[in-house]
Amino acid sequence: MENTLGKRISSLRREKGMKQEELAEKMGVSPQAVSKWENDQTCPDISALPQLAKILGISVDELLTGKKEEPCVRIIPVDEQSKDRILHVYITDGGDKIKVNIPMQLIRKAMEIGLSLPEISGNNSLKSIDLERILSLVDQGLVGELVEIEGDSGENIRIFVE
Repeated sequence: MENTLGKRISSLRREKGMKQEELAEKMGVSPQAVSKWENDQTCPDISALPQLAKILGISVDELLTGKKEEPCVRIIPVDEQSKDRILHVYITDGGDKIKVNIPMQLIRKAMEIGLSLPEISGNNSLKSIDLERILSLVDQGLVGELVEIEGDSGENIRIFVE
């Protein structure tokens, strides 16, 4: 059986213990509209998707694709933590793209001798990043996207650990 948008709406509505009439009232549409969505005869208006997703307790992406989103940041239990983590720094600056992948152990050694991210990556946009704080978060078991910055001059910086 295909997992269509209509089937997802129907299933999620039922999980919330809602009738079609209740969902219709919350959405400001007729119960017939909800029935047509659930029977894949029509689709909700694109502008209604954020409200529908919120009512159903999921993201718009999960509503449309049926795939659960992984949390951006998660905590790994101490007994499952690895010493082989990698710090990823992605910088998009206009047309330039910089990707730096550095083992966390190397970051620690670099900090011991007084280096910071701009010296490691060669990008001055990273001066405001508190590398010690990032290491502290990683030591507590956090992995995933830890920092995302959009600078005044249009650069975009993403730092995550895996």
